[in-house]
Amino acid sequence: MVLGVASEAGERSVPVPGEVASGHAGADLLPRPASPSLLQFLPLTVMAVVAVVDLLAGPRIGFLPLLSLGPALAAVSYRPSRTAFTGGLALGLCALLALYDGRLDSRPGTIALATVFGVTAAGLLASAGRQRRERELASVRAVAEVAQRVLLRPVPRNGYPPVQVAVRYLSANISARIGGDLYEVIARPGVLRLIVGDVQGKGLPAVQTAAAVLGAFRSAAYDAPGLEQIAEQIEISLERQDRDEEFVTAVLAEISDGGSRAEILNCGHPPPLMVRATAASLIEPVEAGLPLGLTSFVSSARSLRTVALRPGDQILFYTDGISEARDKSGEFYPLERCGPLLDGQPPDAALDRLYRDVVRHVGHILNDDAAMLLMSRTAPAGKPSPG
Repeated sequence: MVLGVASEAGERSVPVPGEVASGHAGADLLPRPASPSLLQFLPLTVMAVVAVVDLLAGPRIGFLPLLSLGPALAAVSYRPSRTAFTGGLALGLCALLALYDGRLDSRPGTIALATVFGVTAAGLLASAGRQRRERELASVRAVAEVAQRVLLRPVPRNGYPPVQVAVRYLSANISARIGGDLYEVIARPGVLRLIVGDVQGKGLPAVQTAAAVLGAFRSAAYDAPGLEQIAEQIEISLERQDRDEEFVTAVLAEISDGGSRAEILNCGHPPPLMVRATAASLIEPVEAGLPLGLTSFVSSARSLRTVALRPGDQILFYTDGISEARDKSGEFYPLERCGPLLDGQPPDAALDRLYRDVVRHVGHILNDDAAMLLMSRTAPAGKPSPG
């Protein structure tokens, strides 16, 4: 649920394609904007060039109306006050050049002054409207960030030693930073429970469905005896929602026995990836399970998959924004070959490396919501991991 890739439900600034920057929760996972220096000086530069050309060309060729390019370009990046200043400067310059050319009282001189004045007035209106829209967008983004932090809370990195957890999230809706993917981690004495899911669809309906799933998971994860019962509670919550046939693919997991065992319940979601040393393999479900919200079509119980964990093992949970990321030739990202990227790395650094590699494979910012959650069982103090 967010636009960006998040650590502890926050986002990170990422030059694309390039390195994922380290940072704390709340930074953007959007491409850094280009330096505004060029736009700041472009109006004045254009007016200076027009003035020089007019002086060199002489009064026979009328370049004075081109001075209106200054206030027109100023409206793109300047505040209304600076746009008005640029327009006044253009008018003064136009009058001086018309006087120098002996055309101040002529029809061409009058037309040039009227053109510059008209474009300045239009630029003032455009600049004021742009500034108003920017304030509205900033307000929307602020509300979206609050909603993001409510829906996707910080994960407990060391809530269940010796297990560590890290999260990255990127929303395809970069204006609002809210998408349809979801995650949550609940740590309680003796067990760590988590969910990673993907709501079918986008926009506000997807956000509402994701909120219902997260609310049901948070309520059931503390007291439910097992993952099957948590899935049942989520199903009940979805049945009560006024939704347009939306369903949710999800993976639920429970880490117990001191981090030595993981139980995984797959509900129609891409299978998690086990990383042991440099080898990576998919943890396929015992039986294919239907997504949450569709179990009314079948009555069979869901099947759990139990996996033994060794010190140094990692499990990557992800959404299809990662597994279905394609390059220009249409080739999917080779997720099963990412073992060397993750091996031996702290969870945060491992996810940063993986995201950089996915963006490098695609060649641009991902066009779909993407979430990654990496669970790592650390080695006991003083003992190296098997990798």
